[in-house]
Amino acid sequence: MIYLTLFIEFFKVGLFSFGGGFGMIPLIQDAVIRHNWMSEDAFYNFIGVCESTPGPIAVNMATYVGYTVGGVPGAIVATIGEVTPSIIVILIVAAMLAKFRDSQYVANAFYGLRPATVGLIAAAALLLMNSENFIDYKSFLIFGAAFILTWKFKINPILMIILAGIAGIVLYW
Repeated sequence: MIYLTLFIEFFKVGLFSFGGGFGMIPLIQDAVIRHNWMSEDAFYNFIGVCESTPGPIAVNMATYVGYTVGGVPGAIVATIGEVTPSIIVILIVAAMLAKFRDSQYVANAFYGLRPATVGLIAAAALLLMNSENFIDYKSFLIFGAAFILTWKFKINPILMIILAGIAGIVLYW
């Protein structure tokens, strides 16, 4: 039964969230807390672990939660649940793309999804900021430096992740 629950919960996350992994964090948090799969503090720490591992954060989160709850089979089921809606949508969009490429309705729908995506990402940022482990001057220092270096100086995001990790090691040692 736990495997079916994992599949359904992560299928819903994959189906109803836009904007990539950060947009999915509030939905994943809701499922994890609602089913008591881990504590809220453990969830916030777990986001940091998923961010520092290669791959999409949503897939990493699904795999980790699934493994925590149901071992290797749970990890597989949760990951499949997470990616299945995207695969289905991509197949449908690819089949319909030529037919609706110039549709004003499709263009308007995407314009409507943009602010919703920004809202989901902002909600994820606010959820992370509410964590007791997040807010301190060192975190704001790293955030500010990363923001300025990426925005003003166009530092490569991969390099910025590495530099922020090094800054975290140095500042929190």
